[in-house]
Amino acid sequence: MANGQWYPPEWPDRIRALAEGGLTPVVPRRAATVMLLKDSDQAPLVHMLRRRTSMAFAAGAYAYPGGGVDPRDEQEIRWAGPPRAWWSARLRVEEATAQAIVCAAVRETYEEAGVLLAGPTEDTVVGDTTGDDWEADRAALVARDLSFAEFLDRRGLVLRSDLLGAWTRWITPEFEPRRYDTWFFVAALPEGQRTRNASTEADRTVWIRPAEAAAAYDKGELLMMPPTIATLRQLIPYGSSAEALAAAPGRDLTAVLAQASLVNGEIVLAWPGHDEFTKHIPTGGAPA
Repeated sequence: MANGQWYPPEWPDRIRALAEGGLTPVVPRRAATVMLLKDSDQAPLVHMLRRRTSMAFAAGAYAYPGGGVDPRDEQEIRWAGPPRAWWSARLRVEEATAQAIVCAAVRETYEEAGVLLAGPTEDTVVGDTTGDDWEADRAALVARDLSFAEFLDRRGLVLRSDLLGAWTRWITPEFEPRRYDTWFFVAALPEGQRTRNASTEADRTVWIRPAEAAAAYDKGELLMMPPTIATLRQLIPYGSSAEALAAAPGRDLTAVLAQASLVNGEIVLAWPGHDEFTKHIPTGGAPA
């Protein structure tokens, strides 16, 4: 491959089936992912994890902590930062859904990276979360034995929605068997906290400069899905995590959804606004 773009071999057949009416698109599941940043001398670093090669979806690809919305993320929850109505307008969804998406972003970051965007008050954040008692609660969240609202109540904490910045939104193509409607957020690593590989889906994690990760992708050294490399490139201009967070409110959250069409005997797969991912697929072969 010329670069590290993730491209499953079954895509051409699925695209053809969709075009011919033989494939019914799966309804995408709402999800959230967080680009966790920390500052360094030259540029902010972003926290990434590599999906295990045994995974059914995007095996070996680099991604950010994140996952699907839990229905219980809509439960009444201790909340700080912009009100739900503000998030509803920003994410262009109903208030309950907006809360669930933001809650999922914070919960999944804790489940997969051990970083918790919550504090005892609306203007504080918890410190070190690596103790055994914290780990027991994290494991209970992962197992869905504990909802995030129950976890915050038990700890006397409030979710700090003001520590998140909504960045972009991508929807998995209609021909994919697993589909997600994913909101991407940016956040800064809270002082006193540290990341760790807490995800059962990842075999390694790394803090890396966005420009360095993008260069490795371009060389074919790092495998990534289009939303991941696209957001990495978008982070490159910012000199600090604060700059990136300040830019978030002005970001366009119009959903990016791949489009497949048949042109002159070949399938053309394109992501609107992201020409670098366009693929030309001969009717009987691999992408060009």
